[in-house]
Amino acid sequence: MEYLWKPDLEDGTFKNPIIFADYSDPDVIRVKDTYYMTASSFNYVPGLPILTSRDLVNWKLVNYAIDRIDYEKYDMPQHSRGVWAPAIRYHNDRFYIYYGMPDEGIFMVSTENPLGKWDKPVLVLEGKGLIDPCPFWDDDNKAYVIHGYAKSRIGFKSYLGIFPMSYDGKRALGDDHILYNGVETQPTIEGPKVYKRNGFYYILAPAGGVKTGWQTALRSENIYGPYDEKIVLKQRDTIVNGPHQGGLVDTENGDEWFIHFQDRGLYGRIVHMQPVVWENDWPVMGVNACDGCGEPCLVCRKPNTGISESPCSLEASDDFEDKKLNLMWQWLGNPGDSFCSLTENPGFLRLNALNPSGKKEPVLWECSNVLTQKLVCPFFKASACLYVNGLKEKEQAGMVMMGGHYAYLAVRIMDGVKTLVYAEAYDAEDGSVKEKMTVLSHLSPEVEKVIFSFTMEEGEKGPVFKMFYTLEEAENAVLTDFMPSDHTWVGAKIGLFANALEETGVQKSDSEGHLVTGEKGGYADFEYIHVTSLAEGN
Repeated sequence: MEYLWKPDLEDGTFKNPIIFADYSDPDVIRVKDTYYMTASSFNYVPGLPILTSRDLVNWKLVNYAIDRIDYEKYDMPQHSRGVWAPAIRYHNDRFYIYYGMPDEGIFMVSTENPLGKWDKPVLVLEGKGLIDPCPFWDDDNKAYVIHGYAKSRIGFKSYLGIFPMSYDGKRALGDDHILYNGVETQPTIEGPKVYKRNGFYYILAPAGGVKTGWQTALRSENIYGPYDEKIVLKQRDTIVNGPHQGGLVDTENGDEWFIHFQDRGLYGRIVHMQPVVWENDWPVMGVNACDGCGEPCLVCRKPNTGISESPCSLEASDDFEDKKLNLMWQWLGNPGDSFCSLTENPGFLRLNALNPSGKKEPVLWECSNVLTQKLVCPFFKASACLYVNGLKEKEQAGMVMMGGHYAYLAVRIMDGVKTLVYAEAYDAEDGSVKEKMTVLSHLSPEVEKVIFSFTMEEGEKGPVFKMFYTLEEAENAVLTDFMPSDHTWVGAKIGLFANALEETGVQKSDSEGHLVTGEKGGYADFEYIHVTSLAEGN
Protein backbone atom coordinates (compact mmCIF):
# COMPACT_ATOMS: atom_id res chain seq x y z
CA MET A 1 0.00 0.00 0.00
CA GLU A 2 1.22 3.51 -0.82
CA TYR A 3 0.96 5.95 2.06
CA LEU A 4 0.65 9.61 1.19
CA TRP A 5 1.84 10.40 4.72
CA LYS A 6 2.81 7.74 7.23
CA PRO A 7 3.47 8.91 10.80
CA ASP A 8 3.67 5.35 12.20
CA LEU A 9 7.29 4.22 11.85
CA GLU A 10 6.28 0.64 12.82
CA ASP A 11 9.15 0.29 15.29
CA GLY A 12 7.33 1.53 18.38
CA THR A 13 7.79 5.18 17.44
CA PHE A 14 5.98 7.83 15.39
CA LYS A 15 7.02 10.98 13.58
CA ASN A 16 5.40 14.39 13.61
CA PRO A 17 3.19 15.63 12.17
CA ILE A 18 0.76 12.82 12.89
CA ILE A 19 -1.60 14.33 10.30
CA PHE A 20 -0.07 16.23 7.39
CA ALA A 21 -3.31 17.97 6.51
CA ASP A 22 -5.07 21.21 7.34
CA TYR A 23 -7.01 20.28 10.48
CA SER A 24 -6.82 23.66 12.16
CA ASP A 25 -7.44 24.11 15.91
CA PRO A 26 -7.73 20.38 16.69
CA ASP A 27 -9.35 19.11 19.85
CA VAL A 28 -9.42 15.50 21.02
CA ILE A 29 -11.08 13.29 23.63
CA ARG A 30 -10.98 9.62 24.61
CA VAL A 31 -14.16 7.61 25.12
CA LYS A 32 -13.25 4.14 26.39
CA ASP A 33 -10.58 2.92 23.94
CA THR A 34 -11.36 5.24 21.03
CA TYR A 35 -10.07 8.75 20.41
CA TYR A 36 -12.16 11.39 18.65
CA MET A 37 -10.82 14.55 17.02
CA THR A 38 -12.52 17.55 15.47
CA ALA A 39 -11.20 20.78 13.94
CA SER A 40 -12.18 24.12 12.42
CA SER A 41 -13.92 24.05 9.04
CA PHE A 42 -14.61 27.78 8.46
CA ASN A 43 -16.81 28.24 5.35
CA TYR A 44 -16.20 24.73 3.99
CA VAL A 45 -19.07 22.25 4.22
CA PRO A 46 -19.82 19.70 5.43
CA GLY A 47 -18.18 21.04 8.56
CA LEU A 48 -16.73 19.95 11.89
CA PRO A 49 -14.85 16.84 10.71
CA ILE A 50 -14.83 13.79 12.98
CA LEU A 51 -11.66 11.70 12.96
CA THR A 52 -11.04 8.58 15.03
CA SER A 53 -8.04 6.58 16.17
CA ARG A 54 -7.28 3.75 18.59
CA ASP A 55 -3.59 4.58 19.07
CA LEU A 56 -3.46 8.40 18.68
CA VAL A 57 -1.09 8.06 15.70
CA ASN A 58 -3.15 6.57 12.86
CA TRP A 59 -6.26 8.66 12.20
CA LYS A 60 -9.23 8.15 9.88
CA LEU A 61 -11.81 10.70 8.73
CA VAL A 62 -15.17 9.10 9.54
CA ASN A 63 -17.89 11.78 9.64
CA TYR A 64 -18.90 15.44 9.90
CA ALA A 65 -21.05 16.97 12.63
CA ILE A 66 -22.83 19.54 10.42
CA ASP A 67 -24.09 19.22 6.83
CA ARG A 68 -24.37 22.95 6.16
CA ILE A 69 -24.28 26.34 7.90
CA ASP A 70 -27.85 27.42 8.53
CA TYR A 71 -27.57 31.06 7.54
CA GLU A 72 -28.54 32.12 4.03
CA LYS A 73 -25.38 34.17 3.47
CA TYR A 74 -23.33 30.95 3.62
CA ASP A 75 -24.99 29.85 0.39
CA MET A 76 -22.12 31.90 -1.04
CA PRO A 77 -18.56 31.34 0.22
CA GLN A 78 -17.89 33.41 3.32
CA HIS A 79 -14.11 33.19 3.48
CA SER A 80 -12.61 33.62 6.97
CA ARG A 81 -16.07 33.26 8.55
CA GLY A 82 -18.08 30.23 9.56
CA VAL A 83 -17.02 27.51 11.99
CA TRP A 84 -14.02 28.41 14.13
CA ALA A 85 -12.00 26.46 16.74
CA PRO A 86 -14.26 23.78 18.24
CA ALA A 87 -14.00 21.85 21.51
CA ILE A 88 -15.26 18.27 21.68
CA ARG A 89 -16.40 16.73 24.98
CA TYR A 90 -18.20 13.61 26.25
CA HIS A 91 -20.67 14.16 29.10
CA ASN A 92 -23.51 12.02 30.46
CA ASP A 93 -23.22 9.48 27.62
CA ARG A 94 -23.40 12.18 24.97
CA PHE A 95 -20.90 13.80 22.61
CA TYR A 96 -20.82 17.60 22.43
CA ILE A 97 -18.99 20.00 20.14
CA TYR A 98 -18.94 23.70 20.94
CA TYR A 99 -17.76 26.13 18.29
CA GLY A 100 -17.68 29.84 17.67
CA MET A 101 -18.92 31.66 14.59
CA PRO A 102 -17.34 35.09 15.00
CA ASP A 103 -20.21 36.97 13.37
CA GLU A 104 -23.05 35.04 14.99
CA GLY A 105 -22.10 33.59 18.40
CA ILE A 106 -21.30 30.35 20.21
CA PHE A 107 -23.03 27.15 19.08
CA MET A 108 -23.33 23.58 20.32
CA VAL A 109 -24.06 20.39 18.40
CA SER A 110 -24.47 16.99 20.06
CA THR A 111 -25.24 13.32 19.50
CA GLU A 112 -25.18 9.93 21.17
CA ASN A 113 -23.51 8.41 18.10
CA PRO A 114 -20.59 10.44 16.67
CA LEU A 115 -20.51 8.26 13.56
CA GLY A 116 -24.16 8.94 12.76
CA LYS A 117 -26.35 12.00 12.36
CA TRP A 118 -25.69 14.87 14.77
CA ASP A 119 -28.54 16.99 16.12
CA LYS A 120 -29.30 20.44 14.75
CA PRO A 121 -26.89 23.08 16.14
CA VAL A 122 -28.08 25.17 19.09
CA LEU A 123 -27.15 28.84 19.54
CA VAL A 124 -25.87 28.95 23.14
CA LEU A 125 -24.93 32.65 23.25
CA GLU A 126 -25.47 35.18 20.49
CA GLY A 127 -22.87 37.86 19.88
CA LYS A 128 -20.07 39.08 17.65
CA GLY A 129 -16.45 38.27 18.44
CA LEU A 130 -17.08 35.27 20.71
CA ILE A 131 -14.74 32.48 19.59
CA ASP A 132 -12.88 29.34 20.69
CA PRO A 133 -15.47 28.12 23.25
CA CYS A 134 -14.76 25.22 25.60
CA PRO A 135 -17.51 23.83 27.86
CA PHE A 136 -16.82 22.60 31.38
CA TRP A 137 -19.18 20.62 33.60
CA ASP A 138 -18.06 20.93 37.22
CA ASP A 139 -18.53 18.50 40.10
CA ASP A 140 -21.21 20.68 41.73
CA ASN A 141 -23.69 20.38 38.83
CA LYS A 142 -22.71 23.77 37.45
CA ALA A 143 -21.49 24.31 33.92
CA TYR A 144 -19.53 27.03 32.14
CA VAL A 145 -18.11 28.09 28.81
CA ILE A 146 -14.64 29.66 28.67
CA HIS A 147 -13.72 31.29 25.37
CA GLY A 148 -11.62 33.84 23.49
CA TYR A 149 -12.37 37.08 21.65
CA ALA A 150 -11.80 38.01 17.99
CA LYS A 151 -10.37 41.53 17.71
CA SER A 152 -11.62 41.80 14.11
CA ARG A 153 -15.21 41.61 15.40
CA ILE A 154 -15.14 42.95 18.95
CA GLY A 155 -12.18 45.36 18.92
CA PHE A 156 -9.86 43.65 21.42
CA LYS A 157 -7.92 40.42 21.97
CA SER A 158 -5.58 38.77 24.52
CA TYR A 159 -8.44 38.17 26.97
CA LEU A 160 -10.37 35.05 27.92
CA GLY A 161 -14.03 35.21 28.88
CA ILE A 162 -16.43 33.03 30.86
CA PHE A 163 -20.18 32.66 31.25
CA PRO A 164 -22.32 30.10 33.11
CA MET A 165 -24.54 27.81 31.06
CA SER A 166 -27.38 25.42 31.73
CA TYR A 167 -26.31 21.94 32.76
CA ASP A 168 -27.84 20.51 29.58
CA GLY A 169 -25.36 22.68 27.67
CA LYS A 170 -27.95 24.46 25.55
CA ARG A 171 -28.03 28.08 26.74
CA ALA A 172 -26.11 30.75 28.60
CA LEU A 173 -27.46 31.46 32.10
CA GLY A 174 -25.64 34.70 32.81
CA ASP A 175 -23.64 37.50 31.30
CA ASP A 176 -20.28 36.97 29.67
CA HIS A 177 -17.38 38.68 31.43
CA ILE A 178 -13.58 38.80 31.34
CA LEU A 179 -11.91 35.91 33.15
CA TYR A 180 -8.23 36.49 32.32
CA ASN A 181 -6.17 39.40 30.99
CA GLY A 182 -3.14 38.27 28.98
CA VAL A 183 -2.22 41.62 27.43
CA GLU A 184 0.98 42.08 29.45
CA THR A 185 2.39 38.55 29.70
CA GLN A 186 0.40 36.32 27.31
CA PRO A 187 -0.51 38.49 24.29
CA THR A 188 -2.98 37.07 21.80
CA ILE A 189 -3.98 34.31 24.20
CA GLU A 190 -6.86 32.33 22.67
CA GLY A 191 -8.17 28.81 22.11
CA PRO A 192 -8.67 27.81 25.77
CA LYS A 193 -9.26 24.20 26.79
CA VAL A 194 -10.45 23.60 30.36
CA TYR A 195 -9.56 20.66 32.63
CA LYS A 196 -9.69 19.83 36.35
CA ARG A 197 -7.00 17.87 38.15
CA ASN A 198 -5.97 17.45 41.81
CA GLY A 199 -8.32 20.23 42.90
CA PHE A 200 -6.97 22.74 40.35
CA TYR A 201 -8.73 24.22 37.33
CA TYR A 202 -6.43 24.35 34.31
CA ILE A 203 -6.79 26.37 31.14
CA LEU A 204 -4.40 25.34 28.37
CA ALA A 205 -4.17 28.02 25.71
CA PRO A 206 -1.79 29.25 23.00
CA ALA A 207 -0.39 32.77 23.15
CA GLY A 208 2.07 34.88 21.20
CA GLY A 209 0.51 34.35 17.76
CA VAL A 210 -0.05 31.46 15.39
CA LYS A 211 3.38 31.43 13.73
CA THR A 212 5.62 32.56 16.59
CA GLY A 213 3.80 31.67 19.81
CA TRP A 214 3.84 29.10 22.59
CA GLN A 215 1.59 27.08 24.89
CA THR A 216 0.52 28.54 28.21
CA ALA A 217 -1.01 26.79 31.21
CA LEU A 218 -3.21 28.77 33.63
CA ARG A 219 -3.98 27.29 37.06
CA SER A 220 -6.39 28.24 39.83
CA GLU A 221 -8.31 26.71 42.73
CA ASN A 222 -11.43 28.59 41.58
CA ILE A 223 -12.99 28.46 38.10
CA TYR A 224 -13.25 32.27 38.21
CA GLY A 225 -9.59 32.70 39.16
CA PRO A 226 -7.27 34.37 39.82
CA TYR A 227 -4.98 32.24 37.68
CA ASP A 228 -1.26 31.59 37.92
CA GLU A 229 0.45 31.14 34.58
CA LYS A 230 3.34 29.18 33.11
CA ILE A 231 4.68 28.63 29.60
CA VAL A 232 4.86 24.85 29.10
CA LEU A 233 5.79 24.36 25.41
CA LYS A 234 7.65 26.58 22.93
CA GLN A 235 9.56 26.28 19.68
CA ARG A 236 13.08 27.07 20.87
CA ASP A 237 15.53 25.90 18.17
CA THR A 238 13.19 23.35 16.56
CA ILE A 239 11.53 23.65 13.16
CA VAL A 240 8.04 23.39 14.69
CA ASN A 241 6.91 27.00 14.82
CA GLY A 242 3.99 28.15 16.85
CA PRO A 243 3.25 25.24 18.56
CA HIS A 244 -0.35 26.38 18.57
CA GLN A 245 -3.85 25.48 19.72
CA GLY A 246 -4.82 21.95 20.69
CA GLY A 247 -6.14 19.59 23.33
CA LEU A 248 -4.95 17.33 26.15
CA VAL A 249 -5.93 13.66 26.14
CA ASP A 250 -5.08 10.63 28.29
CA THR A 251 -4.76 6.92 27.58
CA GLU A 252 -6.46 4.19 29.60
CA ASN A 253 -3.20 3.61 31.50
CA GLY A 254 -3.01 7.26 32.53
CA ASP A 255 -0.37 8.60 30.14
CA GLU A 256 -1.16 12.02 28.70
CA TRP A 257 -0.53 13.61 25.32
CA PHE A 258 -1.06 17.02 23.80
CA ILE A 259 -2.30 17.33 20.20
CA HIS A 260 -1.81 20.73 18.55
CA PHE A 261 -1.26 22.37 15.19
CA GLN A 262 1.68 23.95 13.39
CA ASP A 263 1.16 26.61 10.72
CA ARG A 264 2.80 25.42 7.48
CA GLY A 265 1.72 28.19 5.14
CA LEU A 266 0.24 26.86 1.91
CA TYR A 267 -0.30 23.43 3.53
CA GLY A 268 -2.43 24.95 6.26
CA ARG A 269 -2.34 23.94 9.91
CA ILE A 270 -1.00 20.42 10.30
CA VAL A 271 -1.33 18.27 13.42
CA HIS A 272 1.42 17.30 15.88
CA MET A 273 1.44 15.32 19.14
CA GLN A 274 3.63 15.79 22.22
CA PRO A 275 4.11 13.66 25.35
CA VAL A 276 2.99 15.30 28.61
CA VAL A 277 4.25 14.74 32.16
CA TRP A 278 3.32 16.60 35.34
CA GLU A 279 5.73 18.34 37.70
CA ASN A 280 4.53 20.17 40.81
CA ASP A 281 0.97 20.20 39.46
CA TRP A 282 2.01 21.79 36.17
CA PRO A 283 1.96 20.05 32.77
CA VAL A 284 5.27 19.80 30.91
CA MET A 285 4.79 19.23 27.18
CA GLY A 286 7.20 17.89 24.59
CA VAL A 287 10.84 16.92 25.18
CA ASN A 288 14.10 18.43 26.47
CA ALA A 289 12.29 20.26 29.25
CA CYS A 290 13.97 23.21 30.92
CA ASP A 291 12.33 25.06 33.84
CA GLY A 292 9.12 23.15 33.24
CA CYS A 293 8.87 24.04 29.55
CA GLY A 294 9.47 21.52 26.77
CA GLU A 295 9.98 21.80 23.03
CA PRO A 296 8.24 19.94 20.18
CA CYS A 297 9.54 16.51 19.20
CA LEU A 298 9.94 15.15 15.68
CA VAL A 299 10.14 11.45 16.62
CA CYS A 300 8.77 9.91 19.80
CA ARG A 301 7.67 6.61 21.30
CA LYS A 302 4.10 5.71 20.43
CA PRO A 303 1.43 6.13 23.10
CA ASN A 304 0.75 2.96 25.06
CA THR A 305 -2.95 2.62 24.36
CA GLY A 306 -3.00 -1.17 24.57
CA ILE A 307 -4.13 -1.33 20.94
CA SER A 308 -1.95 -1.77 17.87
CA GLU A 309 -3.49 -0.21 14.78
CA SER A 310 -2.34 -0.82 11.25
CA PRO A 311 -0.73 2.22 9.62
CA CYS A 312 -3.19 4.25 7.58
CA SER A 313 -3.24 7.35 5.44
CA LEU A 314 -5.90 9.95 4.75
CA GLU A 315 -7.58 9.39 1.39
CA ALA A 316 -7.05 11.75 -1.52
CA SER A 317 -7.80 9.63 -4.62
CA ASP A 318 -11.35 8.94 -5.72
CA ASP A 319 -12.76 6.82 -8.57
CA PHE A 320 -16.32 8.01 -7.82
CA GLU A 321 -17.74 4.50 -7.52
CA ASP A 322 -20.00 5.27 -4.53
CA LYS A 323 -23.46 6.84 -4.65
CA LYS A 324 -22.46 9.69 -2.34
CA LEU A 325 -19.40 11.86 -2.06
CA ASN A 326 -16.32 10.58 -0.31
CA LEU A 327 -15.68 12.26 3.05
CA MET A 328 -12.53 13.91 1.71
CA TRP A 329 -14.66 16.43 -0.22
CA GLN A 330 -15.98 19.77 1.03
CA TRP A 331 -17.83 22.47 -0.87
CA LEU A 332 -16.72 26.09 -0.83
CA GLY A 333 -20.12 27.07 0.59
CA ASN A 334 -23.49 25.50 1.33
CA PRO A 335 -24.21 22.91 -1.38
CA GLY A 336 -27.31 22.72 -3.52
CA ASP A 337 -28.97 19.45 -4.44
CA SER A 338 -28.25 20.25 -8.09
CA PHE A 339 -24.52 20.76 -7.69
CA CYS A 340 -23.53 17.18 -8.47
CA SER A 341 -24.65 13.62 -9.07
CA LEU A 342 -22.94 10.25 -8.67
CA THR A 343 -25.89 8.33 -10.11
CA GLU A 344 -26.75 10.03 -13.42
CA ASN A 345 -23.62 8.47 -14.95
CA PRO A 346 -22.53 5.71 -12.55
CA GLY A 347 -18.78 5.56 -12.00
CA PHE A 348 -18.42 9.29 -12.67
CA LEU A 349 -18.86 12.47 -10.68
CA ARG A 350 -21.16 14.75 -12.64
CA LEU A 351 -20.75 18.43 -11.83
CA ASN A 352 -23.47 20.65 -13.25
CA ALA A 353 -22.30 23.95 -14.72
CA LEU A 354 -23.99 26.51 -12.46
CA ASN A 355 -23.44 30.04 -11.29
CA PRO A 356 -24.55 30.10 -7.63
CA SER A 357 -22.98 33.53 -7.14
CA GLY A 358 -25.55 35.10 -9.47
CA LYS A 359 -22.94 37.54 -10.78
CA LYS A 360 -22.52 38.53 -14.42
CA GLU A 361 -18.83 37.64 -14.37
CA PRO A 362 -18.47 34.96 -11.68
CA VAL A 363 -15.10 33.94 -10.26
CA LEU A 364 -14.41 30.64 -8.51
CA TRP A 365 -13.62 32.40 -5.23
CA GLU A 366 -17.31 33.34 -5.04
CA CYS A 367 -18.81 30.04 -6.26
CA SER A 368 -19.99 27.63 -3.59
CA ASN A 369 -20.11 24.78 -6.12
CA VAL A 370 -16.32 24.31 -6.11
CA LEU A 371 -15.58 20.87 -4.65
CA THR A 372 -12.35 20.84 -2.62
CA GLN A 373 -10.09 18.53 -0.69
CA LYS A 374 -7.15 19.16 1.64
CA LEU A 375 -3.52 18.60 0.74
CA VAL A 376 -2.48 15.51 2.70
CA CYS A 377 1.27 15.28 2.04
CA PRO A 378 4.03 17.75 1.16
CA PHE A 379 5.03 16.51 -2.33
CA PHE A 380 2.55 14.90 -4.68
CA LYS A 381 1.03 14.56 -8.11
CA ALA A 382 -2.74 14.99 -8.47
CA SER A 383 -4.43 14.10 -11.77
CA ALA A 384 -8.11 14.49 -12.67
CA CYS A 385 -9.76 13.05 -15.78
CA LEU A 386 -12.85 14.83 -17.08
CA TYR A 387 -15.20 14.46 -20.04
CA VAL A 388 -16.39 17.75 -21.49
CA ASN A 389 -19.00 16.94 -24.17
CA GLY A 390 -21.79 17.90 -21.78
CA LEU A 391 -20.68 21.53 -21.50
CA LYS A 392 -22.65 24.28 -23.23
CA GLU A 393 -21.77 27.77 -24.44
CA LYS A 394 -20.12 29.99 -21.80
CA GLU A 395 -19.56 27.11 -19.43
CA GLN A 396 -16.32 25.58 -18.18
CA ALA A 397 -15.03 22.70 -16.10
CA GLY A 398 -11.63 21.92 -14.69
CA MET A 399 -9.26 21.57 -11.77
CA VAL A 400 -8.16 24.34 -9.41
CA MET A 401 -5.56 24.87 -6.74
CA MET A 402 -7.67 27.04 -4.45
CA GLY A 403 -6.25 29.51 -1.96
CA GLY A 404 -5.62 33.18 -1.32
CA HIS A 405 -3.83 33.00 -4.65
CA TYR A 406 -5.40 30.39 -6.90
CA ALA A 407 -5.01 29.01 -10.40
CA TYR A 408 -6.91 26.56 -12.56
CA LEU A 409 -6.94 24.69 -15.84
CA ALA A 410 -10.27 24.29 -17.61
CA VAL A 411 -12.05 23.51 -20.82
CA ARG A 412 -14.28 26.46 -21.67
CA ILE A 413 -16.86 26.65 -24.47
CA MET A 414 -16.25 29.93 -26.31
CA ASP A 415 -18.23 30.72 -29.47
CA GLY A 416 -19.01 27.03 -29.81
CA VAL A 417 -15.33 25.98 -29.60
CA LYS A 418 -13.82 23.81 -26.87
CA THR A 419 -11.06 26.00 -25.55
CA LEU A 420 -8.32 25.04 -23.12
CA VAL A 421 -7.68 27.89 -20.69
CA TYR A 422 -5.42 28.76 -17.77
CA ALA A 423 -6.58 31.31 -15.20
CA GLU A 424 -5.15 32.73 -12.03
CA ALA A 425 -6.23 35.16 -9.34
CA TYR A 426 -4.17 36.93 -6.71
CA ASP A 427 -5.00 38.62 -3.41
CA ALA A 428 -8.38 36.95 -3.18
CA GLU A 429 -8.63 37.94 0.47
CA ASP A 430 -9.03 41.66 -0.21
CA GLY A 431 -12.53 41.14 -1.59
CA SER A 432 -11.85 42.39 -5.13
CA VAL A 433 -11.09 39.18 -6.98
CA LYS A 434 -10.34 39.21 -10.68
CA GLU A 435 -9.26 36.20 -12.70
CA LYS A 436 -6.68 36.63 -15.45
CA MET A 437 -7.43 34.11 -18.20
CA THR A 438 -5.06 32.85 -20.91
CA VAL A 439 -6.10 30.67 -23.86
CA LEU A 440 -3.75 27.70 -24.14
CA SER A 441 -5.29 25.90 -27.10
CA HIS A 442 -8.39 25.53 -29.23
CA LEU A 443 -9.44 21.89 -29.23
CA SER A 444 -10.96 19.94 -32.06
CA PRO A 445 -14.63 18.98 -31.72
CA GLU A 446 -13.58 15.31 -31.42
CA VAL A 447 -11.77 15.88 -28.11
CA GLU A 448 -13.99 14.65 -25.35
CA LYS A 449 -11.50 13.82 -22.55
CA VAL A 450 -8.81 15.91 -20.87
CA ILE A 451 -6.53 15.06 -17.94
CA PHE A 452 -5.32 17.90 -15.74
CA SER A 453 -2.39 17.37 -13.36
CA PHE A 454 -0.81 19.38 -10.57
CA THR A 455 2.50 18.52 -8.95
CA MET A 456 4.16 19.82 -5.81
CA GLU A 457 7.82 18.91 -6.04
CA GLU A 458 10.72 19.39 -3.66
CA GLY A 459 13.02 22.20 -4.77
CA GLU A 460 16.27 23.61 -3.42
CA LYS A 461 14.48 26.56 -1.82
CA GLY A 462 11.17 24.92 -1.00
CA PRO A 463 8.18 23.40 -2.79
CA VAL A 464 7.82 23.92 -6.54
CA PHE A 465 4.35 23.86 -8.12
CA LYS A 466 3.72 22.76 -11.71
CA MET A 467 0.63 22.27 -13.90
CA PHE A 468 0.04 19.97 -16.88
CA TYR A 469 -2.69 18.90 -19.28
CA THR A 470 -2.87 15.67 -21.26
CA LEU A 471 -4.55 15.24 -24.64
CA GLU A 472 -4.41 11.89 -26.44
CA GLU A 473 -1.71 10.57 -24.05
CA ALA A 474 0.62 13.55 -24.61
CA GLU A 475 1.35 15.51 -21.42
CA ASN A 476 1.98 19.22 -21.85
CA ALA A 477 3.44 21.58 -19.27
CA VAL A 478 1.82 24.94 -18.58
CA LEU A 479 4.36 27.74 -18.28
CA THR A 480 3.56 29.62 -15.09
CA ASP A 481 5.35 30.89 -12.01
CA PHE A 482 2.19 30.53 -9.92
CA MET A 483 2.64 29.31 -6.35
CA PRO A 484 -0.31 28.27 -4.16
CA SER A 485 -0.96 30.06 -0.90
CA ASP A 486 -3.10 29.76 2.18
CA HIS A 487 -5.92 32.25 2.70
CA THR A 488 -6.71 33.70 6.09
CA TRP A 489 -6.51 30.55 8.27
CA VAL A 490 -7.05 27.90 5.58
CA GLY A 491 -4.42 26.06 3.55
CA ALA A 492 -4.46 25.61 -0.22
CA LYS A 493 -6.84 22.96 -1.54
CA ILE A 494 -7.23 20.90 -4.69
CA GLY A 495 -10.62 21.49 -6.29
CA LEU A 496 -12.88 20.30 -9.11
CA PHE A 497 -15.51 22.52 -10.66
CA ALA A 498 -18.00 23.14 -13.45
CA ASN A 499 -19.54 26.56 -13.66
CA ALA A 500 -21.53 28.86 -15.89
CA LEU A 501 -19.81 32.10 -16.87
CA GLU A 502 -22.90 34.28 -16.98
CA GLU A 503 -26.22 34.69 -15.18
CA THR A 504 -27.60 31.30 -16.16
CA GLY A 505 -28.16 28.50 -13.73
CA VAL A 506 -28.42 30.95 -10.82
CA GLN A 507 -29.18 29.17 -7.54
CA LYS A 508 -32.12 29.97 -5.30
CA SER A 509 -32.97 28.63 -1.83
CA ASP A 510 -36.20 26.70 -1.39
CA SER A 511 -38.35 26.70 1.76
CA GLU A 512 -36.16 24.02 3.38
CA GLY A 513 -32.92 25.87 2.68
CA HIS A 514 -31.82 23.64 -0.19
CA LEU A 515 -30.45 25.30 -3.29
CA VAL A 516 -32.25 24.61 -6.54
CA THR A 517 -31.84 25.94 -10.04
CA GLY A 518 -34.52 26.97 -12.48
CA GLU A 519 -32.59 26.67 -15.71
CA LYS A 520 -30.59 23.52 -16.34
CA GLY A 521 -27.24 24.08 -18.03
CA GLY A 522 -24.53 21.68 -19.11
CA TYR A 523 -22.23 19.47 -17.10
CA ALA A 524 -18.86 17.75 -16.95
CA ASP A 525 -18.21 14.15 -15.90
CA PHE A 526 -15.09 13.43 -13.82
CA GLU A 527 -13.85 9.86 -14.08
CA TYR A 528 -11.29 10.04 -11.29
CA ILE A 529 -8.83 12.05 -9.30
CA HIS A 530 -5.62 10.21 -8.43
CA VAL A 531 -3.12 11.56 -5.90
CA THR A 532 0.29 9.94 -5.48
CA SER A 533 3.24 10.86 -3.30
CA LEU A 534 6.41 12.22 -4.91
CA ALA A 535 8.54 11.79 -1.79
CA GLU A 536 10.15 8.66 -0.40
CA GLY A 537 9.45 7.76 3.18
CA ASN A 538 6.09 9.47 3.49
